[in-house]
Amino acid sequence: MSRLTLLLVGGIAVTSSAAAQSLTGAGATFPNPVYTKWFDAYHKKTGVQINYQSIGSGGGIRQFTEGTVDFGATDGPMNEPQIQAVNGNVLHVPTVLGAVVVTYNLPSLGDTKLKFDGNVLVDIFMGRITKWNDPKIAALNSGVKLPDQDLIVVHRSDGSGTTYVFTDYLNKFSREWKDKVGYATSVNWPVGLGGKGNEGVTQQVKQVEGALGYVELIYAISNKLPYAQVKNAAGNFITPSLETVTAAAAGTKLQKDTDFRVSITNAPGADAYPVASFTWLLIRKDNKDPAKAKLIRDFLQWMITPEAQKMAAELHYAPLPAPVVSLVQARIPTLKASGKAIALN
Repeated sequence: MSRLTLLLVGGIAVTSSAAAQSLTGAGATFPNPVYTKWFDAYHKKTGVQINYQSIGSGGGIRQFTEGTVDFGATDGPMNEPQIQAVNGNVLHVPTVLGAVVVTYNLPSLGDTKLKFDGNVLVDIFMGRITKWNDPKIAALNSGVKLPDQDLIVVHRSDGSGTTYVFTDYLNKFSREWKDKVGYATSVNWPVGLGGKGNEGVTQQVKQVEGALGYVELIYAISNKLPYAQVKNAAGNFITPSLETVTAAAAGTKLQKDTDFRVSITNAPGADAYPVASFTWLLIRKDNKDPAKAKLIRDFLQWMITPEAQKMAAELHYAPLPAPVVSLVQARIPTLKASGKAIALN
């Protein structure tokens, strides 16, 4: 086979030389389980190796900005100063949707699923609620025998899109939270223990009885930790699931020229889970390396296929809504390599 022989793999034409190449990425831990599955499947299909470091969204934005990776990944979109730092040369490409869940370690409750609302979660993470049997928690959980036990808050210690999503949600309930803590990939937490990555928070909660933290849904499920129902904008207590995250995205209306940076926390809708978010890959609109640009373009085209999006659902992430897929499809051909259109083959 010559060096430029074309292979048709998963509907995408790639060269044998491309198949031998690799990409590097870093960032969000929130989507790491589905990215791991995707990159493995894509390697088997095309031979393209995608090496991804699950270091948190803050690290992903930093490495993307410094140019030490081919793409970044984040659950908290870059802000205007960060975009200016790369001279606007970034496209946020949504990949899937996920749920940030409130998980806890209270063996005495058995299979009982606790309920929280935004105001009580603000009080917990502000350090005002320090006992599990606090009247405010009890009021939301009628009939549940809550233990007279210290409530240990666990939060992320690293720059994190999961933190961005969770604090974006809390920010919508409290002026005090907005003024003192705010929302970002990294905030000054009033109280709590830190854990690195979704993995670190999960392990802290798992090991400390009485602990409560926030992680992406799949981390709670795979570690057999309970996770709470959360009151949504319609006043309903919603269990996080593929269906309820999809419901949160249902009302998303993006314009044709969207930059895809949109918040869907506390979204309207009777069945919408309120702590949900898109997660994004950070892609250079104009890549100086034509070969890398083509590899990235080809992967993005595969990523939005039904085959790839179905893998997301298998890991409890919600696939992209059809209108968003169409917008991503339309945007991919605008990517460039050294100011020119990326070669088709």
